[in-house]
Amino acid sequence: MHIVLITHHYPPEVGAPQRRWQQFSRRFVAQGHRVTVLAPPPHYPQGDVEDLADEDRPRATSRGQGGETIHRVRFRPHGPDLLSRTLDQAVAAGHSVWVGARRLRGQDRPDVVIATAPGIPSLGAGYLLSRWFRVPLVVEMRDAWPDLIAPSGMWGHARRRGWKAWATRTAHRIVTSLQRRADAVVTTTASFADILRGRRMPRVEVIRNGAASVEPLAPPSATREALHVLYLGTMGRSQGLVNAVYAAAYATARGVPVRLRLVGGGHDEQGLREAAAQLGIDAEFVGRVPPSEVEAHYAWADTVLVSLRAWDPFEWTVPSKLYEVMASGRHVSASLAGEAEYVLREAGAGDVVPPEDPEALADLWVALAADRSRLRVGQNGRRWVAEHADFDRLAAHYLEVIGEVAR
Repeated sequence: MHIVLITHHYPPEVGAPQRRWQQFSRRFVAQGHRVTVLAPPPHYPQGDVEDLADEDRPRATSRGQGGETIHRVRFRPHGPDLLSRTLDQAVAAGHSVWVGARRLRGQDRPDVVIATAPGIPSLGAGYLLSRWFRVPLVVEMRDAWPDLIAPSGMWGHARRRGWKAWATRTAHRIVTSLQRRADAVVTTTASFADILRGRRMPRVEVIRNGAASVEPLAPPSATREALHVLYLGTMGRSQGLVNAVYAAAYATARGVPVRLRLVGGGHDEQGLREAAAQLGIDAEFVGRVPPSEVEAHYAWADTVLVSLRAWDPFEWTVPSKLYEVMASGRHVSASLAGEAEYVLREAGAGDVVPPEDPEALADLWVALAADRSRLRVGQNGRRWVAEHADFDRLAAHYLEVIGEVAR
């Protein structure tokens, strides 16, 4: 089969969506299939790039590490605000349609088109290309879109008046319509799949995020004075990390020193720095690091924080970072609910507190410092990941779905 992927994020960018499709592309090609990717140059999260390699420039074509063909499309430099990011995604999606229609002809004609969100405009591009070539469309929803639009307030609230509320309702209708027009919808969680099935989607499949195999780490120190808490990932509005800053302050005030290390970056990073300085907590902001340095940060940690806001759609979401932490063998301090809570409890790889509850998170860290044996979760998380989030199994399932819709 010739599989065409439309995405706004692809390596050499670093992130969960990029890692997911790099792993899938490599395995699809190894099974004898052709994979063509339509994606803008790597410009996330900074919004622009000054020095692009020739193969990553718009209109360039290159070969990926797994043997896939990558056509780079145009993009629009963007800032941190939603409007400029949406315009960037729309430019890339529109050019993906143009490049796909012109270059994927004859023997390059696709057998199936996969469009993955976010960004949401990629879904529209996938629909148009699938209709142009008269081939099946698979829509992949990595997050609970369009349901996240309203609670996040990114375009206003659907119940209020004004153009932002109108945009929220319109986006919800458009995304739902595109999902229904697809031949299959892929989600990363069972709970969101149930939501979509209730909306009369034609076919919904669950293909979770995966975790790469990592070497097991030595158990954390049993005699360390301060509790080492690591957060590694995006510092955005969805994570609600200010609660972790307050939790560290509460625990420290109770005589339990907490060393908080935040690795990554995002929209909320500056606000978190200011809150940590104001509260006087022991917080270290490392910035973004290459994948080769991640293991060293896990080795430093006693427990790793995975956090989401208390928004209803996040109960249908499992952060891909959770699987990676579980695969490392480190204890997880989870501030979340819903399916992610169920996964962690089933795996026995950490402890869960309600989201956006800094007092409960502080109570957990005080208890872990008092009884450090709770930090030794052994192989529980690694076993769960090997059974449910192994990329080889996930890729095989995905190929089954693609093959069935293509036939």
